[in-house]
Amino acid sequence: MRILLAEDEKALSRVLVTIFEKNNYSVDPVYDGEDALAYLQSGNYDAAVLDIMMPKMDGITVLRKLRESGSSLPVLMLTAKSEVEDKVLGLDSGANDYLAKPFDTKELLARIRAVTRSRTAADNRIRMGNVTLDRATYELSSPSGSFRLANKEFQMMEMLLSNPHNVIPTERFLERIWGFDTDVEINVVWVYISYLRKKLDALSADIAIKASRNAGYSLEEKK
Repeated sequence: MRILLAEDEKALSRVLVTIFEKNNYSVDPVYDGEDALAYLQSGNYDAAVLDIMMPKMDGITVLRKLRESGSSLPVLMLTAKSEVEDKVLGLDSGANDYLAKPFDTKELLARIRAVTRSRTAADNRIRMGNVTLDRATYELSSPSGSFRLANKEFQMMEMLLSNPHNVIPTERFLERIWGFDTDVEINVVWVYISYLRKKLDALSADIAIKASRNAGYSLEEKK
């Protein structure tokens, strides 16, 4: 699951990134409202954490513009403002939840799980052929056994299973899982594809990851 974190206090941002990554979230940190809106308009996130007081564009304006564009992305407002009027303004502007600083790490993570639950609870399991991916446990399984996937393996497999037969460009994997500003080389995608192929083989899967030359990868039934 990928989160956009818009927090202009860089020390706090670094702490939050560490917290999220230790809990198997991928995070893109930005430090002003204009960047937050630009990143969110990519449609590349599962949730956003927005501070209200940010340079260039405040979090409420970012949220309103996001909602005006038709996005239903779960948004948690994270801010030093704790007055009732500020909470009401945030919620009325389209926020899913509101958490005032200082906060407890466990509460932050619980609120993230809560705002994203409606997107994942309806169907925690994705299936194709004899293979199932459990979004709650990161478990990839078949009648022959199971593996608990690492975070990036899980995200890649989730993308493939959510788009069966559709070719996903290599660059899309890189942007979605490692982020727009990553310094990671594109061959890291090939490495993770190799990991997943080995696991599918070990599970005696009747589906396989197919490479389309100069295009990307797709999940197909074995013939």
